[in-house]
Amino acid sequence: MSTLFSHFFQKINQISPLEADFTEVLDTIALKPKTLYFYGKMPENVVKNGKKERPKTVAIVGSRHNTRYGEEIAYKLAYELGKRGVIVVSGLAYGIDSIGHRGCLDAGGTTVAILGTRIDDIYPKTHIPLAKEIIEKNGAIISEYSPSDKVITTYSFLERNRLISGLSDIVVVIEAAERSGTLNTAAHALNQGKTVFAAPGNITSPLSKGCNNLIKQGALPYTEPDDVLRELFPEEYAKTRKKPLKISQIHGDSLEETAILRALAAGLTNGSEIAEKMSLTPEIFNQTITLLEIKGKVRSLGANHWALI
Repeated sequence: MSTLFSHFFQKINQISPLEADFTEVLDTIALKPKTLYFYGKMPENVVKNGKKERPKTVAIVGSRHNTRYGEEIAYKLAYELGKRGVIVVSGLAYGIDSIGHRGCLDAGGTTVAILGTRIDDIYPKTHIPLAKEIIEKNGAIISEYSPSDKVITTYSFLERNRLISGLSDIVVVIEAAERSGTLNTAAHALNQGKTVFAAPGNITSPLSKGCNNLIKQGALPYTEPDDVLRELFPEEYAKTRKKPLKISQIHGDSLEETAILRALAAGLTNGSEIAEKMSLTPEIFNQTITLLEIKGKVRSLGANHWALI
């Protein structure tokens, strides 16, 4: 390790997950870690409405070999989350992980990196300056492996993914190949009952296959930071919502559009149920709901569930 940065990594803190407010959520996951080692400072609870609560936390994960498209999406999301005081968690890896950390730091936010290596073995070495900055700006570098542990294998990186999702309220996957370690994080998140977003991409791009498949399996499509912020702060978005129209005042550009919009306004979300109730064939429903989505009148919730915008 470079002597230029070594002083930032001299003090290794050792705790059980239950000893810190931020990490106690790990006590509920499968294969919960007995001990955590970390540099820096664990995020603290925040005061809201006179009560202390855990800070909102989002994991941003994705391919190590990202495209410019993935970089723009990850950076913008991390930046907006950092501005709102949301903790960004990732794995300090090349690609989307490091972009997520960087975007949050540039916004003045706090970010946490989970290593798949021993705590005294920052990997990759080229990210030692990034790790230093994370610590300088009140974040933390965490590992479940002590300096005395044996050489870490590829399996260790997969194991750490359960910690990334376990610490997070929401996991956002940005660019992932069809067979990607990133999908392992999404699988852990689903098993832990966490909300998973995936950024849709070009169907011909190998780096979008994993995300597109996640959406087909029920993950929420990520299209803008508000998608995630709305999930994190629903009460704030409810305050800014316009006074709803009466169902009889809702109109589309065709009889089919009007029928679907009114069904959604009445509280139905399942596409199959709407089509049956409105006496629409599956083909007509699919064509109409696609047009409504393009027009910005509805949004997909995943798994053929829909909502008004």
